[in-house]
Amino acid sequence: MPSPTAVRRRRVAVASAAAVALFAGVAIGAGDEEAPTVREVRDVVRASTPTPTPSATSAPGEQPVDELTLKQQVGQLIVLRFQGTTAPAYVRNALRKRWTSGAILFKDNITDAAQLKRLTRQLRRASPDATPIVSTDQEGGEVRRIAWAPPASGQAGQVPGRDAKAAAQALKAHGLNVSFAPVADVPTSAASAMRGRAFSTDPNAVARATKAAVEGWRAGGVAATAKHFPGLGGATTNTDYGSASIAGAPTTADLAPFKAAIAAKVPLIMSSNARYPRLDPDRIAGQSSRILEDLLRKELKFQGVVITDSIEAASVRATGSTEQIAVRSIRAGNDIVLTTGQGSWLRAFRALEAEAKRSKAFRERVRTSAARVLALQENLS
Repeated sequence: MPSPTAVRRRRVAVASAAAVALFAGVAIGAGDEEAPTVREVRDVVRASTPTPTPSATSAPGEQPVDELTLKQQVGQLIVLRFQGTTAPAYVRNALRKRWTSGAILFKDNITDAAQLKRLTRQLRRASPDATPIVSTDQEGGEVRRIAWAPPASGQAGQVPGRDAKAAAQALKAHGLNVSFAPVADVPTSAASAMRGRAFSTDPNAVARATKAAVEGWRAGGVAATAKHFPGLGGATTNTDYGSASIAGAPTTADLAPFKAAIAAKVPLIMSSNARYPRLDPDRIAGQSSRILEDLLRKELKFQGVVITDSIEAASVRATGSTEQIAVRSIRAGNDIVLTTGQGSWLRAFRALEAEAKRSKAFRERVRTSAARVLALQENLS
């Protein structure tokens, strides 16, 4: 019979091998040249396996978040993206281990209604301990990932409450529970990058429509996301393709729709990838505590989940590496980092965990955000 020491060593080896297999699936299957190599993954696993994970709080068990390990708390702070029309093994494993809170689906993940239902069932079954975030962009018009689902027209042509409810019912029927809509931006010029996606150029009309849309999405059983805080209407460059700086923003007009969304108890708000020099000349909104903590949390009293826009956007990539972006985003006040590049999830996960182990203050920040995400999941269906 092997000695207790030998048994412990064997268990550590098995755990390490399993972790390597999981993460290697990401590195090999991601198809992204920036994805970490199998050797890098193995080095991380070897270095971290024997070391106990620090407790995120001195009194575990007091709240649901305290029942999660640090890795699981970190996992709640990431929504990932994958390729293909079925969920890869690494995605299912990450959901099962709670090393991610969910996934975002794009057009290349969707072929028809039957396939989409199979895919969302896969994602849900992979997460037996929590309802995963199963999300997409379904604004209407040019941004409509599920082509056969409403709303067919862009936001300017919608009846906000009615069309949002119809869209929510369609998404829910196909297994999705979060929509990254409505757009709450107020275009301020004909050159605005958001002009074709907004409800109106009238801030009062946008505020009314945003409120109605949030309520419509809720009535249809899907969580809405007001975007892009604190207002992207003054940007003439799409932040997906280049950096944008909006002088003088946010104005009262920019903030009116977000105030309306908060009054309607919108569950999520997406932070903007533009820069707002009046509030923070050095950082984009998604990496600015002045914008997310001081303005959104303290002044506007938002208590829900704040999620980044895609960290693969050109305006974000210009600010640093995936690791730096992930840590800065959470430290600034986001609760979820939206990773849409293949392989970015693993890099963000590793960086957030490492920073949480290094810094007690950041570890508490992780815990706070994980608690918010858990509360959101409790209300998802």
